[in-house]
Amino acid sequence: MIKIATIAGSDASGGAGLEADLKTFEEYGLYGMAAVTLIATMDPEKNWAHNVFPVDEKALKAQLETVFKGVGVVAAKSGMLGTFYAVELTHSYISSGGIKNYVLDPVMVCKGNDEALNPELNTAIAEKLLPLALVATPNLFEARQLSGVKDISTIEQMKEAARVIFDKGAANVFIKGGSKLPGAEKAADLLYDGKSFELLEAPLIKTDWTHGAGCTTSAAIAAGLARGLSVYDAVSLAKKFITQSLGGSFALNKWVGPGNPSSWRKENLFK
Repeated sequence: MIKIATIAGSDASGGAGLEADLKTFEEYGLYGMAAVTLIATMDPEKNWAHNVFPVDEKALKAQLETVFKGVGVVAAKSGMLGTFYAVELTHSYISSGGIKNYVLDPVMVCKGNDEALNPELNTAIAEKLLPLALVATPNLFEARQLSGVKDISTIEQMKEAARVIFDKGAANVFIKGGSKLPGAEKAADLLYDGKSFELLEAPLIKTDWTHGAGCTTSAAIAAGLARGLSVYDAVSLAKKFITQSLGGSFALNKWVGPGNPSSWRKENLFK
């Protein structure tokens, strides 16, 4: 079995975070492991308001020892880290473990929020983790935070942000969320390798149930890399995978709904 890991938060509702990552790894036929950085909960008495509970530094380090030194992986991704020590530990284990297939999903908000959970962590993530990333996968909000480009409402502005993020160290930058651009008629995401831009387009899935879409996409990219695909092929397959997943999205309750990672089985992407 090909082994892969996620360093991410746990979503108690099961739609995002490491739960989405592990479901995706399973669909790619991989053996997934997880180091839990924090636990995100939602309060049904307060319109699904989010709370975040960081995991103790000692407990996180022990998990990383288990995953990276006790077992070993060929690829890894990180999601919501939430604390400075989580950033430092992620840097330490990815670099010392020589993990070349590392995907950085710089999660800065919970779904439904529009402010970074810990704005002061942005610089640390950029300085410590971008230089280790084979692929960085910010959404539009995260791309603004990492690049300093204040307005990203066009493809050209996505390109501007990608250049800045690349210059900060990421080997490849994949900006997600082109479907949120004003007047978007397709789901258009952007890949930049420092030399050329690739615009990856797919039909725009009209659904309100997109919880965990970003986590799933970055997990699928990491999974593709673990299977030996090139960056472009891993990103292209992940784009197909998330499109299928959103096509099978559903309401979990009145507030939120996830995609369905197993939807690809209707059209086997690995044939």
